[in-house]
Amino acid sequence: MIKAKVVGAGGYGGVGITELLLKHPEVEIGCLVSLSDTGRKMSDVFPHLRGFCDDVIVSPDDPKTKEHYDVVFYSTPDGVGMQSAEEEIARGAKVIDYSGDFRFGTVERYAEYANFIGLDPVHKSPALLTETVYGLPELHDVTDSQTIVGNPGCFAVSCILGLAPAVEAGIIDTKSIICDCKTGVSGAGKKPNAAFHYPNRYDNMNAYKLAGHQHVVEIEQELGLLGEDDVQITFTAQVVPVCRGIMSCLYASLEGQTGEQLLEVYKEFNKNNPFVRVQDARTPASIADVRGTNYCNLTVDVDERNNRLRVISHIDNLMKGQAGNALQNMNLMFGFDSGIGLASAGQYP
Repeated sequence: MIKAKVVGAGGYGGVGITELLLKHPEVEIGCLVSLSDTGRKMSDVFPHLRGFCDDVIVSPDDPKTKEHYDVVFYSTPDGVGMQSAEEEIARGAKVIDYSGDFRFGTVERYAEYANFIGLDPVHKSPALLTETVYGLPELHDVTDSQTIVGNPGCFAVSCILGLAPAVEAGIIDTKSIICDCKTGVSGAGKKPNAAFHYPNRYDNMNAYKLAGHQHVVEIEQELGLLGEDDVQITFTAQVVPVCRGIMSCLYASLEGQTGEQLLEVYKEFNKNNPFVRVQDARTPASIADVRGTNYCNLTVDVDERNNRLRVISHIDNLMKGQAGNALQNMNLMFGFDSGIGLASAGQYP
């Protein structure tokens, strides 16, 4: 059995991966770490786990955290994983980090990202950047030789999967891309914030981070690797009064393809991607269709009047946008089928 440690277990990303690991036939949870709720049972913090996960949450300096684990999930903000990932790998663990710490393969690319969002541009574990892979299995090979993966950002997953086939095929103007993205409130995390207090959030929506969202850098990086031209996007994030889910409406100028031709491009690109489902504009689609699942549903369409690509990308921000994708990476890092522990149709309504 694979022994797992979850750092940041008290947040939405931490409980999300805990829920998934409990259902995985090849994994046992060995350690739950958090700065908050230390000394409490996981099931006291999250009562739905009573009888399923009654492990006590420990602090980062607890001796238990120094034991050997086969895989360590960092469900933590930027700057945390880079401080101890090398130590975990030296003890024989494989590392999956949710933050931006390991999404970039060079110190220069990391510095560009850090400067873009106002962080210290000096990486604390620069040697690991040459070993990491951007953890979107639909674009990159994640294999059992991989020791560290940078799990993508939630908006980035929805946008990259929605645009990658068109960029690779060279059929859109990569300077014309518009990403109009809406997310549920859970995307802001568990920590209380006045902006996400119920009276302020209910029956309300707004755009945010117009000066520059942190996921723009990785979207442009990953799409840029697929095509011959640099990619520059116009990205607008909005929060809407739902709990979970992302709907990204993606637009770009086309070179004259029909809807049928575009649909075939997307189906061919994703023929070996089990968690991407491609459909035409006649098929109803909403975030309810992917809630609680690791799927990305892509509605592929052409605005023929304006000769423009229009793709609607739906994901669950806490699953394909976070914990589900992390488990998919873990499966591949240990040589398992990518879908183990992720076979869920979700819930309806």
